Amino acid sequence: MTDKKQKASVDHDMIRGLADLLGETDLTEIEIEQHGLRVRVSRQAGAAAMAVAPAPAPAAAAPLAATSDASASASSAPDELAAHPGAVASPMVGTAYLAPSPGEPFFITEGAQVSEGQTLMIVEAMKTMNPIPAPKSGTVKKILVENEQPVEFGEPLVIIE
Repeated sequence: MTDKKQKASVDHDMIRGLADLLGETDLTEIEIEQHGLRVRVSRQAGAAAMAVAPAPAPAAAAPLAATSDASASASSAPDELAAHPGAVASPMVGTAYLAPSPGEPFFITEGAQVSEGQTLMIVEAMKTMNPIPAPKSGTVKKILVENEQPVEFGEPLVIIE
């Protein structure tokens, strides 16, 4: 009976639509999650492969051990950092680069003054280097990512005050 319930929740038309979208846009993979069902459609070397799997349950957060105030606030406050009015969020998923190329100085350092439009870092997505400009002038209070670190959409990168 569990199999019938699981099969009934799979929307074959949606999967076909995603597969069609892959072909129309030259994407190689699309993944969506709805109502606890994760659907990933991908293709490689011209062949389409489809996979459907239930979404894993979110893991419970482990209690924090006693640490210093600085490390506790940095590790337990990513939501606070994202809500900070001076937070600059990543506009895409990719890899953050703090320097224009290997071996060169970083675009910014903590405590540095920046002006609106100045490049703070680069986020590489799909082999494209995307400069991240300062949305306002101010002082770099905190750089929240390391060079060559993977970043997610909406992840805070820098705090400017």
